[in-house]
Amino acid sequence: MAFSFMKMFSPKDKVFYSLFEEVAANGHTMALQLAALVAEPDYAKRQNMIKPIEDLEHANDELTHRVFTELGRNFITPFDREDIHFLASALDDIADYIYASAKKIKLYHVNPTDDGIQRLAELIVQSTSEVKAAVAELRDMKNIRRITDSLVRINSIENQADDISDMFIERLFSMEPDAKEIIKKREIYQVLEDVTDKCEDAANVIESIIVKYA
Repeated sequence: MAFSFMKMFSPKDKVFYSLFEEVAANGHTMALQLAALVAEPDYAKRQNMIKPIEDLEHANDELTHRVFTELGRNFITPFDREDIHFLASALDDIADYIYASAKKIKLYHVNPTDDGIQRLAELIVQSTSEVKAAVAELRDMKNIRRITDSLVRINSIENQADDISDMFIERLFSMEPDAKEIIKKREIYQVLEDVTDKCEDAANVIESIIVKYA
């Protein structure tokens, strides 16, 4: 009798885990596409590489909306409703800022084959990979060490991105004679660095979840 009662009030599907995993995977795919975009020296080819990033950003918007819809439908959730909301928003922000980076590169007609842009794009690939790995482990939380290792690496990557952004902005001011180029590249460095901040925000939410439920 007790078993039947508990079964009735246990989550019957893993919809939230599946949605989070898909959003995180899309974010990592977007990061890979951004890295390919900034490695492409041909302007016309770069323009064609932005659309797939935009499509994934829109897909993640829809998935995030589904998370919020499921919150309204489900009496039982795998962890606090507030944490589900925070994690969905944090993961969506990662995709938003990756897309914003691609848009700024297009808008400003900046040649992104710049060491600073390249290095920041690679750090975004690394950070989104760790976010994806950590989110995948939330489903059963059997390997907390794997989650915490990813969270530590995300924090380290964010610190590296800060340092690289600062270094290349300083270099811009000392070596770039064109004021317009300084403004454009500085803004691109900043939005790229912001992506790693958003990955760290997601990591902080995941840390809060595992502290409560692991």
